[in-house]
Amino acid sequence: MKIVIQRVKKAQVIVNEKIVGSIGPGALIFLGIGKKDSYQDADYLIQKVMYLRMFEDSHGKMNLSALDVKAEFLVVSQFTLYGNCEKGRRPSFDEAATPEKGQEFYNYFVSQLKKQNFKVQTGEFRAMMEVSLVNDGPVTFVLESREFISKAL
Repeated sequence: MKIVIQRVKKAQVIVNEKIVGSIGPGALIFLGIGKKDSYQDADYLIQKVMYLRMFEDSHGKMNLSALDVKAEFLVVSQFTLYGNCEKGRRPSFDEAATPEKGQEFYNYFVSQLKKQNFKVQTGEFRAMMEVSLVNDGPVTFVLESREFISKAL
């Protein structure tokens, strides 16, 4: 699994000229699911998202987690995170999960954050979306579960 997480002041997703998800201060998460991903990958990244100290304390230091600040999340599926652009001019998506698996793991990721009492909004899976945000910082991180899980073992 791959995520791009951005600390935001606000963010929203529009589908067919209608706002389908909107948050205030928190994090926008672009979530990509790979064909080899497991629930272990999802659980690892969910823990990272909850405990990553990416929010500022009263001294301007990134010492606070999403739990500490009661962050809101906007989770947007983005299979293009698995686009391989190394060869040719057209990205290859061979490593991306099937739409069925992608939706299953996307729903799981969102449900697990909601179980932790976070306010979670979403885009619309497999829809053409307009995503807008006000990046706070800017603060942006890229996390990959396979990379971290292999190092932890």
